[in-house]
Amino acid sequence: MKIGLVGLSKSGKTSLFNLLTGATVATSSFGASRGEMHAGVARVPDERVDRLSALFKPKKTTFATFEVVDLAGISKGEREGLDAKEFRNADALLHVVRAFADATGAAPNPKGDIADLETELILADLEVVERRLERLEASIKKKRTDADVKEQAILLKIKPALESETPVRAIPLADDDARAIRGFTFLSQKPILHCLNLSEKEIDRGPSLVESFGLQEITARAGTAVGWISAVIEAEVAQLAGEEQAAFLADLRLSEPAIKRVLRDCYGLLGLLSFFTVGEDEVRAWSVPRGTRAQDAAGAIHSDIARGFIRAEVVGYDELVAAEGSMAAVREKGQFRLEGKDYVVQDGEICHFRFNVAK
Repeated sequence: MKIGLVGLSKSGKTSLFNLLTGATVATSSFGASRGEMHAGVARVPDERVDRLSALFKPKKTTFATFEVVDLAGISKGEREGLDAKEFRNADALLHVVRAFADATGAAPNPKGDIADLETELILADLEVVERRLERLEASIKKKRTDADVKEQAILLKIKPALESETPVRAIPLADDDARAIRGFTFLSQKPILHCLNLSEKEIDRGPSLVESFGLQEITARAGTAVGWISAVIEAEVAQLAGEEQAAFLADLRLSEPAIKRVLRDCYGLLGLLSFFTVGEDEVRAWSVPRGTRAQDAAGAIHSDIARGFIRAEVVGYDELVAAEGSMAAVREKGQFRLEGKDYVVQDGEICHFRFNVAK
């Protein structure tokens, strides 16, 4: 899974990229090309993985991850970088919004910046639609096919909505139509998290930002969420560990580093859940979309396991932890289940897949 990091210039976007991925990219490192970007991997924090690792003491512990691509900051009316293939292939967008006074002392305007960014995404999609409609019209004149006519009809439905500044994610589309346009990788169709970047002095405002900046309507939009962070504070938190970090967070009245919340928000925005595999060799979290069948979840581990799927051996996280990691104790209590290929895997379940692939 991939998150596209985007924002207007000087919003603190690259600072957040560094926090998410552990990179040390200079915030002024982007060159003249607006399509330039950085890429990294973010680990999704999960206390359940930590607990399972403590129980099983494996040789290796692996958290769920997603790729992050950081696009150079854009300005109003400047959309060149938005066409970058790596960015368009993102599964969701993380929009970093300036919620601090800039170098000139100008007050933040999150609502206006969100509107400007959404407009750029919509206009970039409109350009794609217009170019494709031109080619379709020429193609249909030469040789009319059902596929081209159907695609043209869908795009002609989308075009006026985009012209009225409605993102694709808010356009009601039949499932078949939504699948038909998936290849266009429309930016305004992707789920988006608007993350307000606060100054150190404003961190107390975090929980009330939606109300104070008048963003209630934005949070009610389809496929949209609003979060917050202070990249300056989080950079300091990241340098600390253990009791020292806990004391620093307590002074800030934060229960945990805010970067963990942002990572979980991104994970949730993608509609993902985690199931776990455990053992002496490895404890690992696996990411799959909510509603995934057991056979398909097995395929997240390896395609051969899905192909030769026999059954899933399943136990709940809470039950296994209560049994101190003892599968025998779980079986004795009747909490160990055998499920078929159509069973829908639930968040936090520990799964072992039995399979047989014929030679």
